[in-house]
Amino acid sequence: MLQYLKIKDLALLDEVTLEFEAGFTSVTGETGAGKSVLLGALGLLAGARTDKTLIRQGADAVEVEAALYFEASAEIDAILDAAGLPQCDDGVLLLQRSIHRTKMPRIQINGSMATLTQLQNLGESWIDFHGPGEPQKLFQEKRQLQMLDIYAGNEKALEEYSSAFGAWRKALQEIADLETGERLDDDEIDFVQKQLNKIDSADVSEASIEALNLDYSRMSSAQELASLASVCAEGVAGDAGVCEQLSTLVAHFETLAELDPSSEPLLERIRSLLIELQDVGDEVGRLASDFDFDPDAIEATTERMDLWQELRRKYGGSVEAVLSRRDELAQKLAVQGDIEGVLKKKRASAAKQEVALGKLAQKITKARVQAANTLSSKAAELLKALGFKKARLEIEVVQLKTLSDTGDSSCRFLFAPNAGQSLLPLNKIASSGETARVMLALKTVLAEADATPLLVFDEVDANVGGEVGRSVGAELARLAGKHQVLCVTHLPQVASLAKNHFVVTKSQGEDSTNVSIFPIHDSRESRLEELARMLGDRKSASAIAHASELLG
Repeated sequence: MLQYLKIKDLALLDEVTLEFEAGFTSVTGETGAGKSVLLGALGLLAGARTDKTLIRQGADAVEVEAALYFEASAEIDAILDAAGLPQCDDGVLLLQRSIHRTKMPRIQINGSMATLTQLQNLGESWIDFHGPGEPQKLFQEKRQLQMLDIYAGNEKALEEYSSAFGAWRKALQEIADLETGERLDDDEIDFVQKQLNKIDSADVSEASIEALNLDYSRMSSAQELASLASVCAEGVAGDAGVCEQLSTLVAHFETLAELDPSSEPLLERIRSLLIELQDVGDEVGRLASDFDFDPDAIEATTERMDLWQELRRKYGGSVEAVLSRRDELAQKLAVQGDIEGVLKKKRASAAKQEVALGKLAQKITKARVQAANTLSSKAAELLKALGFKKARLEIEVVQLKTLSDTGDSSCRFLFAPNAGQSLLPLNKIASSGETARVMLALKTVLAEADATPLLVFDEVDANVGGEVGRSVGAELARLAGKHQVLCVTHLPQVASLAKNHFVVTKSQGEDSTNVSIFPIHDSRESRLEELARMLGDRKSASAIAHASELLG
């Protein structure tokens, strides 16, 4: 849940720090007072894209930060871990975002620098926005299907289906390409074969190319290497080399040992040193002869290196790319040799994929049918509480003739707001107020299957009022039993049912305009005054009495 929010220099707001509690929180204020500032701050922390026009006039940057607490933070920690970010400390997630006029924007998650994409991925797990445009999404059959699949718990099944569907479509495309592609003539086949032979003659593999590079490097520097090895051999084992000088020194040590037996260990050490140097001289002498490469070997290595460089330039610069091209060429020849046989195998494989895909689709559709009955039934019950005494809502699962990227079925939300009316698609019959209430009913039911901790509703009660408004507030309060709910509202019937209440005000001077946000839930008097204002007149005795009745 959201515990703490700090906003600085956002739009018309100077600076504010707010603390939030669990349950249902309402946000109220005069029209145009700036309630969207609070939602804008949450949107920034959820990864919403924006520009510098949000920065308050005269300020250098807009800054927002928040602290969220999760009783069970395993899901959030998994997302953080996958992104290489610090996990939550005692279940607390810290988010910070700033947008400067002249500097690069900055995002921090749990104290570490992060990207906008990482912030967006995290936002999908802790907050869900339901704005004024949300009900219109119900008109889209694609959106309706998404809502149904969420309730049906089809997410994992759809991931598996999507992967299999992509593989099947790719197989069909390969078949189509073979069926419509041109056959190679003899000259083209000969050309492909020569390209294949050229790759094979280069003996391309990670190990062989590594050895080729080493041999080529040694051969390219053979004369210099041989010269250096000879100088080293002469210096160690030559007539005037170190070994000759050390031999003379050994004779002196032998005389020393005869005169002083205690120096015998020194004699043994100098003799060992001489033996080691003699071995070094022998090895470096052999090394010099090793660098005397056979001209034929040099020519063969050079030719193979030239061929390898040609293949690199032509096919992508790496062993993997060249081998991939070799496989393509070999496949091309194999297909030309028996194109009908290849087509037969590919068609058989695609047919098996289609059968397996069909089984996955049937499983998804079965879950949709079951979920459609439950979701529409529960939503219909809620609609009665929201003012639709005789309304009917049905979710029709439509079987498709062919497999699509979402399965073998789709769905349509059908609605009849009044008795005696036929069920029709939502966009054919529902008014804006009706659609808003249908969306609220569906969202309330869907929230049972939704683990998102914070739900934000922006004027979801638009175009309703009176007793229906009270019912909307009651449903939001019920929803707050499982989620933290934040609702921007103009209805006192809704605001009065909130456990927590924030008021947004706007003050204008000669040269400036400022927005303020402050809590009033700890003061019954302040809440009564705000509710009375929403009812029409904060000074009216009847409005205050009505507000008191609403507040209970």
